[in-house]
Amino acid sequence: MVTTLDDTKRLAIAERLADLKEFQNLIISNDQKLIDACPYLDIRERLENMLSDDRKNLGIIDTVIVQYGIHAEPSAATNIFIQQFEQMMSGNEFTFYQKLIHHELLKHGQAMSGITIHKAAQKVGADIEVAIMPLNTVNFEGRAHQEQLKGMLEQVGVREMTGEDADQGIWARVQDAIATLSGAAGSTITQNTDKKDMNIQTLIRLDHTKVNTIFTEIAATKDPQKLQEYFGQLYKDLLAHAQAEEEVVYPKIRLFYGDKNTLELYSEQAQMKRMLDEIKSINPASANLFRSKVKQLMDVVGDHIRQEEFTMFPAIDKNFSNAQKEQMATEFKAAKSKIQEEMAASRRW
Repeated sequence: MVTTLDDTKRLAIAERLADLKEFQNLIISNDQKLIDACPYLDIRERLENMLSDDRKNLGIIDTVIVQYGIHAEPSAATNIFIQQFEQMMSGNEFTFYQKLIHHELLKHGQAMSGITIHKAAQKVGADIEVAIMPLNTVNFEGRAHQEQLKGMLEQVGVREMTGEDADQGIWARVQDAIATLSGAAGSTITQNTDKKDMNIQTLIRLDHTKVNTIFTEIAATKDPQKLQEYFGQLYKDLLAHAQAEEEVVYPKIRLFYGDKNTLELYSEQAQMKRMLDEIKSINPASANLFRSKVKQLMDVVGDHIRQEEFTMFPAIDKNFSNAQKEQMATEFKAAKSKIQEEMAASRRW
């Protein structure tokens, strides 16, 4: 029988993602504090643009956590740091320039954390790398913000010391050019992946890609412990995905997709759930039987994916506005997150 696997590497990544979300909330809060305290109109406008980007990036981090499928609490060290940082930035001991320096350092730490999570995912599992792929958008835009902040620091520092604007030397012009190019590219990527613009088909397709990746990982390993790890993630991902679709998506599409087609989707997912529980009862050491059942499951899931992507998705495009598809995505993500938390609390896996 497949048993619960306490995979410390996957749990460590979940904790780092929780840390990342807390730091993103801190960055947003600090953006606003700096805007409120900023004595320079041009700097304030650039900070307001960053705040807009950072709010979008929080939506991306939320999406990544739900796609990853393992929830964790932020580390104790993160909670301590955030409390101390907020206290420091709320005081009057530092000039605006000094506070801006600490904000740039915070952005640097956030970007490095995101990059490290991505590198760790490459070592732990291809399915994780697929799940956190949208995080690259946050990493990219964070680096662009760093370059922008360097140029802002140059201006603010000179103004505080001399009351005059800094000359735009070669270094400053290079930094501004990098920031402009990076910011434009980063914003383009963000617009295609943030929670306001990501539609329901995109979210569902992300789930499909991750599941197909896990099937590939199962097929590629002969290690019983790895089989247990991959199937454990597959089990949780498929159940959460199916239940969220049944709660949010299928009731909304039934009117125009038709009773027969919609009931077929429900029926396929009911079959999938039965097969998941059947495989869960098999000892992974019985490799041939285990793989045979997983292959049967993969065929069922593959048929279901094809129906959704080739017939359900076009029907959604035809009958829903962009705003409605984005709203459905928001509801789907919220439902899936709640289901994942309930599964973890009940120790269903």
